[in-house]
Amino acid sequence: MKIKFPLITASMLSLSLAGSPLLAADDVKITVQPVGEGISMIMGKGGNIGLFTGEDGTFLIDDQFAPLTEKILQTIKEAGGATPKYLLNTHFHGDHTGGNENLGNGGTLIFSHDNVRERLARPSVIAAFNMRSPAKPKAALPVVTFSDNLTLHINGETVRAIHVADAHTDGDSFIHFEKANVIHAGDIFFNGFYPFIDADHGGTLKGVISAIDQILDLADDSTRIIPGHGPIGDQAALASYRAMLQTAYDRLRALKDDGKSTEEAVAAKPLSDLEEKWGQGIFSGDKWIQVIYAAVR
Repeated sequence: MKIKFPLITASMLSLSLAGSPLLAADDVKITVQPVGEGISMIMGKGGNIGLFTGEDGTFLIDDQFAPLTEKILQTIKEAGGATPKYLLNTHFHGDHTGGNENLGNGGTLIFSHDNVRERLARPSVIAAFNMRSPAKPKAALPVVTFSDNLTLHINGETVRAIHVADAHTDGDSFIHFEKANVIHAGDIFFNGFYPFIDADHGGTLKGVISAIDQILDLADDSTRIIPGHGPIGDQAALASYRAMLQTAYDRLRALKDDGKSTEEAVAAKPLSDLEEKWGQGIFSGDKWIQVIYAAVR
């Protein structure tokens, strides 16, 4: 059965990335889906959350929006966890870090790549959506940062956070649970639809493809992959997504090499054969080209 995703406008996406003060927690349903070996995926509004519970404490990957923190904590409790002892941000966007301040004030130790802390600590602008975000307060900032990779030994598991350069942003990491054979890909992976790539903050289409290759090198037929957005995937789903991105890159790179402007690239309809499968989510093909053409380098 083909999964359909509601079409989201660019303005709605900009609110999602920044975190909307108008977000009403009562209108958001929080659900949890077991993935295996104490690991679950929490879905609500924003990026998919990874949850890992065990005797050493609760470990969280991303945290959606501040108004949802209490509902997320209740969901964690119902899933057998506690207030998170550790939190790791896959990147700096507000739909993945909006709950940082609440959790930081509650005693959660926050980890991220160096660039995530730097982005959160100062104002940011995403020109594609004319979106401005203020600097975040101290409690929202990661306390432990890393420049390359980070390894945590918790709950009987080896958890590796692996930085990938110039992918969705310049601060992306994916998280590999080695024993459980589970990977949280963050926004490197939008399962089933065209992704947002933040060219204003170091993101590139080529970098996303390279990051996917690193994940695929670690995956096998049994690996379960939590995407930043969309349903839980596997090696085959990620490989299909990679093939689409490579096709898009090759075609858009050729147009760019020919000196085509963004408007001319859109008019050429280079993604028309991909539209039925991949254009039913955040972006249509035309809108996606407008947003990510600057990321084709």
